[in-house]
Amino acid sequence: MKLMHKLGASAIILSLMTGSAFAQDLQIDNPEWWQQAGQQFEGVTLQGVTESTPPSNFVADVLAPKFEELTGISVQVETTSWDQMYDKAIKDMEAGTGIYDMIYIEQDIIYAYLARNFLVDITAALNEKGDLKAPTYSEDNFTSFADNFRGEGGNLFGVPMEAFIKIYLYRTDLFEDADIQAAFKEKTGKDLKPATNHEDYAEIAQFFTEYGTENDMDLWGTTAQAHTGHPASWYEYFESVAPTYGVYNWGIDADNNYAATVESGGTMNSDEAKAAMKWWLSMRDIAPPESVQSTWTEVATTFAAGRAAQGLVYGENAAWIASDESKSKVVGNVGVALPPMEEGVMQAAESGEGYIGYYDGGAFGLPVTSKNKDASLLFLQFMALPEVQEEWAVAAPRITLTSTYDAAKVKELDDELGGYYTMLRDDGKLFKGAPPYPFHAQLREATAPIFYSILTGEIGPDEGLDQMAQKTEEELTALGYRQ
Repeated sequence: MKLMHKLGASAIILSLMTGSAFAQDLQIDNPEWWQQAGQQFEGVTLQGVTESTPPSNFVADVLAPKFEELTGISVQVETTSWDQMYDKAIKDMEAGTGIYDMIYIEQDIIYAYLARNFLVDITAALNEKGDLKAPTYSEDNFTSFADNFRGEGGNLFGVPMEAFIKIYLYRTDLFEDADIQAAFKEKTGKDLKPATNHEDYAEIAQFFTEYGTENDMDLWGTTAQAHTGHPASWYEYFESVAPTYGVYNWGIDADNNYAATVESGGTMNSDEAKAAMKWWLSMRDIAPPESVQSTWTEVATTFAAGRAAQGLVYGENAAWIASDESKSKVVGNVGVALPPMEEGVMQAAESGEGYIGYYDGGAFGLPVTSKNKDASLLFLQFMALPEVQEEWAVAAPRITLTSTYDAAKVKELDDELGGYYTMLRDDGKLFKGAPPYPFHAQLREATAPIFYSILTGEIGPDEGLDQMAQKTEEELTALGYRQ
């Protein structure tokens, strides 16, 4: 198994092209079908809301104009912040106002939406309206990531639009510098290479933070998604760090009466969980000063600015960090590896009993409150066409169709980026999305205040995790999950 891949400078300049020009160049098979299908929706405007990310921006800037060109149906996609996206979508569906015809559904919230019957069953809707089913649209072509958006009967309630793993990025210009290698060897007695365990990662991080200070460089040893008041830090710990210590599903045993405390049979406050928290906090303390206010977005910009030697970064940012000189100062100097982990975690992931990190992504769903369901079904299928997905995967590092891995442009870019997509295809199975908890948001909000108190130092990590585990069981009892 290849654990490391080097991202070279990409010759692809799609990120520098304007959305309108890209839309004109996007070639769609059987355009006549789309023109005919859109005739009955003359004058319709679809409204969508999503988070402002590279994949979502592709929807707004490229796919929406192309779809309107083909069908005459206007698509207005609102790209906003993560918290505003959720707030607007949920309030619209709760109130039944029908403002939005499409909403972005992150993998971790789908179970709550299904429990509240917020979404249209896309599989059933297309089966009922055969005249709206596009000839080249196929649910069978989706990767296994689509399973995160299926209901109990296996029907699809969201069309996947992005999927990526959270990976270990490192600066190849620093790791391969002969003088730095010699200095590291002299100080640690070890060869400088991407870490496979937490001890080595910490040693590398400490070395580079000290190296930056000693050489008057704007450089630190690691990134940290450690905002003291934003859910991004909660997610970093529970979905990216804790699993590498063998703490899975937030430390909750759903098969054991949703136990969270060690006393009840859970692992949220286990020795492994506490070790993971202490390691993560120690990395935050030697990360760039903005780390205490960093979400997933700021971590990517910190690395792209050359301020960190290594870090855990969402894969959706990997390609632009490695190739877009208009946004990144480390173009051509980015390597990718699997996250560092404790002994036994890889074996658990390979056997299916555990996982090594977070498989993130999202889909576009159709609210039951939409006033333009049929027209929306057309656009959702349009996003999942093989020819669309090929261009999308080149413009933003995400793949949701199995056929996309074999597309010519994707293979070309995979070679230029040192096997990034190969890594996603081959090693993606070692990662996992959020656990299927309908109480996801409620539990996060219930425990977040304690978590933030750990980050600010108001309480110690051991005491804090004990309190979080206890609070989890209290919340799940109140919600009716613990009996």
